[in-house]
Formats: sequence, C-alpha cells, structure tokens
Amino acid sequence: MSASTLPLISLAIVFHFLVVGVDSATFTMINKCDYTVWPGILSNAGVPPLPTTGFSLQPGESRSLDAPPSWGGRFWGRTHCSEDSAGKFVCTTGDCGSGKLECSGAGAAPPATLAEFTLDGAGGMDFFDVSLVDGYNLPMLVVPQGGSGDNCTSTGCVVDLNGACPSQLRVTTAIDGGESAVACRSACEAFKEEQFCCSGAYGTPDTCKPSVYSQIFKSACPRAYSYAYDDKSSTFTCSNSPGYSITFCPSPNTSQKSSQERHSTETTTSGTNSSPQDTTMVYEGAFDRSGSTPTTCAHVLMSVSAWIALAAWRLRG
Repeated sequence: MSASTLPLISLAIVFHFLVVGVDSATFTMINKCDYTVWPGILSNAGVPPLPTTGFSLQPGESRSLDAPPSWGGRFWGRTHCSEDSAGKFVCTTGDCGSGKLECSGAGAAPPATLAEFTLDGAGGMDFFDVSLVDGYNLPMLVVPQGGSGDNCTSTGCVVDLNGACPSQLRVTTAIDGGESAVACRSACEAFKEEQFCCSGAYGTPDTCKPSVYSQIFKSACPRAYSYAYDDKSSTFTCSNSPGYSITFCPSPNTSQKSSQERHSTETTTSGTNSSPQDTTMVYEGAFDRSGSTPTTCAHVLMSVSAWIALAAWRLRG
C-alpha cells in the first residue's frame, strides 16, 4: 500500500462513521399521573447536555428526547411546582434550585426518585437503574424499547411509598386545606448518620449494610436501588437498545407484559433458560386484586421483619 493512499483510506473511514454513526438512544417520558409533572434532567460531568434540562408534562402527555452516543445522566420528576411572587420557579419535591423551568446543570434536591443511565458503557452495553437512595417522591417505571441481553428488562418502583413512609421520613405539604404526604426521605438525609449514608467508617461494601429503613424501600420496590451498595438486584443492562420509556405514575396493575413476552420469545428461540429475575417483572404491592389502593398494598406487603427491626431501633434510640 502506497503512502499516498493512506489519506484517502482515512478519509473514507471518517466518512463512514459520519454517515453510519453510532446509534443514539431516544428517551420518551410519559406522565400517567393525575397531576402535572415537571421532569428534570442532569447530564453527567463531561457529557453533552440533552436539548432540554426541564419542562412540564400535563397528565397523559409524553415527550421524546434523543441522546447522543455514550450519554449518561439522570431523569426525575418535580412535583407541586409554581412561580412565587417574584417570578421564581420552585417545586415542593425534586426542585433543582435553578429558579427556572430548565434545571441548567443542577440536580434534584432530595427526596426524589431517580432514573439513571450510562449509554454505551463497558462492553458496549447500556447500564440503567431506578434509585431510591436519595429518597422517593413519585412512582416511576423504566422500560427498554427493544434491545437484548439476559438483564435487559423493566425496572422501577410503581408503589406509592408516600403513604407508606415512616413518620420520621415523611415529607408533607398543605394541599386543599390539609396536610398531604408528597415524598419520603432517605434515612441518610433524615438522620445524617454515617451508617445510613455509607460514609466514613461505613464507606465500603463490606461495612455498609442495608438499614431497617432501606429494607422498607426494598420490600416495596425490590428492583430499585435502596442504598448505596444495592447493586446486585438493581442494575440492569441492554445491548442495542434504541431507547427507553420513563413513565411517571405507571398503572399499578401493569406488569409490563410485552417485556415479559419478548424475553420469553428470546428464551424459546435460543433454547436456554434465563433466571426468573431476568424474565419476570414483579413488583410487590403492585397488583391490586381486591380493590385495595397501591398504598394499602404497600402497607400490607412491607416486610414484617423490617418493621420489627425498625421498632427495635426506635426503642434503642
């Protein structure tokens, strides 16, 4: 090969990637709440921001955003937002402190339910999770739109944890003349203790263990992150996924049948068996068979051992 042909080959390679490119992902946010949600978006450091960092979604409304290749960041829902007398935009939960509709590089003030993504990460896979580590403010469900992999499935927390939140963690606000629970704080935020924050002497996987409070979150939402080192059951991966839907207040009676059917088809085709966790989307407290509300179901299905441990912890304090 002559030296004169190298620039032409290099140009052809560059042209190929410009034309073919690396597939980006589309995030579609859907509001199934009976109230307005104001999504907030924060890109990771060193990653280009998405076209918007905050907007409003009316009940039943959806909006899609394209993310560049290798994007990483988080989404959350702000609730009970308004402009104060000075024209400053503020939210009761999930506020990003920008004073405007756009968050402009600011993250959510806890407590807030977070959907976290790293696209095209290790092995070319997308990594994603729904986290309650910073607390909870509204139900959320993340569903891959296609993609492949044994761990490419839905995750989230569809239970209303606000009504089931322990009194020490509950955030309330005045609504329609009464006090209503609007969020549930993490034990770290509520008590500022190292054992709950996985910091200091508790800053490693060996020393930081689930607390009685994180176990309450985990019992209600077994696939969501409940504390800092809750990785094994809470991180999900997809290859070749064209996008993800993020639904606020998904129907508590929805088990993501289409996702299950897709994994069942893949298993049948390949002739291999994946684990039940990979093929079944089950949320404790999510299926209403007796007319109970999701909040009631959450109360019933909270782990008895967690509540006993919580009572013991209170007595000890």
